[in-house]
Amino acid sequence: MTLDCPVPNHEDEVVLLGHGAGGRLTAELLDRVVLPALDAGDGPLEDAALLPGRPDLVMSTDSFVVSPLFFPGGDIGSLAVHGTVNDLAMRGAWPLALSVSLIVEEGLPLAELRSVMESLGKAAQEAGVPVVTGDTKVVGRGAADRLFVNTTGVGRRHPLLRPSAALARPGDAVLLSGPIGLHGTTVLSTREGLGFESDIASDSRPLHRLVDALAPLGGAVHVLRDPTRGGLAAALNEIARDSSVAVEIDEAAVPVPEAVASACDLLGLDPLVVANEGCLVAFVAAHAADDALAALRSRPEGREAVRLGEVLPDGPRGRVTLRTLVGARRIVDMPLGEQLPRIC
Repeated sequence: MTLDCPVPNHEDEVVLLGHGAGGRLTAELLDRVVLPALDAGDGPLEDAALLPGRPDLVMSTDSFVVSPLFFPGGDIGSLAVHGTVNDLAMRGAWPLALSVSLIVEEGLPLAELRSVMESLGKAAQEAGVPVVTGDTKVVGRGAADRLFVNTTGVGRRHPLLRPSAALARPGDAVLLSGPIGLHGTTVLSTREGLGFESDIASDSRPLHRLVDALAPLGGAVHVLRDPTRGGLAAALNEIARDSSVAVEIDEAAVPVPEAVASACDLLGLDPLVVANEGCLVAFVAAHAADDALAALRSRPEGREAVRLGEVLPDGPRGRVTLRTLVGARRIVDMPLGEQLPRIC
């Protein structure tokens, strides 16, 4: 007999903040409300979708509601570009074009809006992707929180790359391109005035060039995922679920910056569930693991890449486990709800 930890009871008619956290509550909202209404099918929920009849083209959309608008290492404008470019990249696509839509609250200083737009434009130019269309709406005071940004992107898949969250296989190596927890702890510290923001900065950056470095490995690259909402824990659980495999990672290999560890200790957070905006997880065939790690480290975005673990040859399907520093094992659960609200 097994005992499962119960999901907290909540009113079905009410949307909770945790429904937007990227964890189990988000999956519940999608499965019960959103996807049935759209007849979206039963496939894995990827970071970006293939266009019907055009498997070479990929599309993704995302909305950004981060608070505060500005934080060390970025702002809502650059974050919006990086987030959508990265979602395209996780399907092996190079960005071709973006749309940008703004929902602006009455009373937002024009100087702040100008700063956001200048940062967004600069980020798009540096990523090499044009903004080709958009929309602007202004709502009354109290109808939004200063500024919300939506970006939609279209990209072209690299002919050699076909990654999917459903393609992890037993024996795969699990790679991570850089340290975790920087974005979430930076935003939270800035918003709450905790003081850690003097020691850390968001890792927000585009990853399509890093993915391009993996392209020569072709079909050996099985899965790519950027661990944003819900952090590394959510990303690994989604991959384990969609691929029906057991994943194990080594705690000693997880790169957690000292300032992130200190902030998480103070706040009672697990770094594995803290959001990131500038690193990726890659599942690659074992024979290509060393080459993939070298390819990641060849780019500035991946110079701190590590091998985290592997896909086990057997074990409970859909489960992620962590080998602890003392040699024990613990289950890494899918986060339930919102621990760090409004971080993207």
